Amino acid sequence: MSHQANISASKVAIALGSNLGDSIATLEAAIKALERTPGIEIVIVSSWYQTKAIGPSQPDYINGCVSILTEQEPHSLLQILLEIEREFGRIRQERWGPRTLDLDLLLYDDLILETATLQIPHPRIQERAFVLVPLAEIEPNWVEPVSGKMIQELVKVVDCTSVNLIGNG
Repeated sequence: MSHQANISASKVAIALGSNLGDSIATLEAAIKALERTPGIEIVIVSSWYQTKAIGPSQPDYINGCVSILTEQEPHSLLQILLEIEREFGRIRQERWGPRTLDLDLLLYDDLILETATLQIPHPRIQERAFVLVPLAEIEPNWVEPVSGKMIQELVKVVDCTSVNLIGNG
């Protein structure tokens, strides 16, 4: 029996971040949780980066990105990401506050979507070096559909000085 590529699968970019607890262990466990989810296949995982936190005073973040193929529709995928966050103790208290795990749906093929609960591409993707640096590492030629620019172009116009490579994912 031959395996055929699933033509209905969509390519999706997800950002991962953590600044509470053993962040790298949490991030790697979150990737394993994604891998175990039916209809999700991990394509490539970026290196890990240490980045300064935005918002209230808090520890530095560990950030990375993952590219997946999925059969999940955008809203279903968002619910899966929120459930994985909850599994790892994520409690949403303050905007931009510290967190055990943050999973953001960044890009979904070349879709532009804006609903009450989900915006794709992620609304702040173009200004966030901690997202663009790991994303450019794994998907430099992906075109961000709002700007029409490749990720490798977007990363050149943000300040990346607070994003430091710490290891491979």
